[in-house]
Amino acid sequence: MDDSGRGAGSDAGSRRKDARRNRQTLLEAAATVFVASGVEAPVRDIAAEAGVGMGTIYRHFPTRADLVIAVYRHQVDACAEAGPVLLAAGPTPHAALGRWVDHFVDFLVTKHGLASALQNDNAGFETLHAYFLDRLVPVCAQLLAAATAAGEIRTDLDALHLMHGIGNLCIGADTDPHYDARRLVALLIAGLRQPC
Repeated sequence: MDDSGRGAGSDAGSRRKDARRNRQTLLEAAATVFVASGVEAPVRDIAAEAGVGMGTIYRHFPTRADLVIAVYRHQVDACAEAGPVLLAAGPTPHAALGRWVDHFVDFLVTKHGLASALQNDNAGFETLHAYFLDRLVPVCAQLLAAATAAGEIRTDLDALHLMHGIGNLCIGADTDPHYDARRLVALLIAGLRQPC
């Protein structure tokens, strides 16, 4: 035990918690820079955004591919974790679905080449795509099921088809800064409503 009365184990736990928080800060900073400047943005810009030295980034992510993969996974995880929270917060399952779809659209529109940067590594890209599907399709399915059970939406659409439709509506945002993917996707979600 140290002079403060804490055991060595609590110091190790604090260090792990600090390391997780630092990693989270780095991922959020990298995502911000990638949105603004693309995945080829200089590491010094990411370091400046995170308020750390470049060595800290390289300690956590030795290569750019490591960083890109970590940011992509981090954003997928955030989107996946938002679903149940939004569903629990209400006010209705359809409203929760709409809010979650907003998160999903933000992810799709702002990833600025994260997936395409990895397509040269076919095995790595396939692994990442599988992770995307494994994490997000069940969340979308849960939201659809809740809205269907509440009688709010039609019953003839599955999660993967809806996600494909949303993804297709987001494609135009890559080439046209005036393209409003969120508005088009909102029309799609409104169209899921059960006729009165």
